[in-house]
Amino acid sequence: MKLVLAEPKYFKDSISIISDLVTEAKFKVNRDGLEMVAMDPANVAMVIFKLLSSSFTKYEVKEIEEICINLNNLKQILRRTKGDDMLTLETTEDNKLKIQLKSNTTRSFSIPTLEIEDKEQKVPELTFPIVVKTNSDVLSEAIEDVSVVAESVTLLGEKSQLLVKAEGDLSKAFIEIKPDENTIIKCDSEDKFKAKYSLEYLKKMINGGKLTENVSLYFNTDYPLKLEYKVTDKLLLSFILAPRVDND
Repeated sequence: MKLVLAEPKYFKDSISIISDLVTEAKFKVNRDGLEMVAMDPANVAMVIFKLLSSSFTKYEVKEIEEICINLNNLKQILRRTKGDDMLTLETTEDNKLKIQLKSNTTRSFSIPTLEIEDKEQKVPELTFPIVVKTNSDVLSEAIEDVSVVAESVTLLGEKSQLLVKAEGDLSKAFIEIKPDENTIIKCDSEDKFKAKYSLEYLKKMINGGKLTENVSLYFNTDYPLKLEYKVTDKLLLSFILAPRVDND
């Protein structure tokens, strides 16, 4: 395969975000694009990433290829990209991924591909009664606010609002997000939905706001959360996070 990106930012930023959650990942390259599904080592969060073939200036794939890469190695190289670099990704016969950065100079790197585990990650089929589409900054600010006081956050959703709240030993934080020109709440019923999630994970996931101004948040009572960042005709980065269930 030989893939050329004129805008390496999307790939670079996505790998930087994903590598905070996942150390090794298997990429599948097919005619539609480059995609990856991976679980974090603790099996609490899943990452789904697709970089569509339409975002590449050159996209040569003879057959479906699977390559497993250490994301920290890849991230270190991608950090060296400059704004005007053309980024080329190429697999070699000696099981390496060749990365070329070309502007006024041409810089080439290669990293080893890893043995691929047979187990393929399947994206679970989830149904969500409530969807909140809002500005990435709105969600990021709310998560940063509540992380000042606690390690987990409770989301309370209904047709008229999304409440984001957290409670520490002594402190509390409470954010109300109402529908407006930036926020749309779609809800199947008059019910209220409530679930608790880890802030440690969410703080890593909201970095998806670097990629696009908008985010979609899907959840249900005591049910996984899905966060989705989408750039039309370019990429999709989404996360599924298991709920935290109180033992008391």
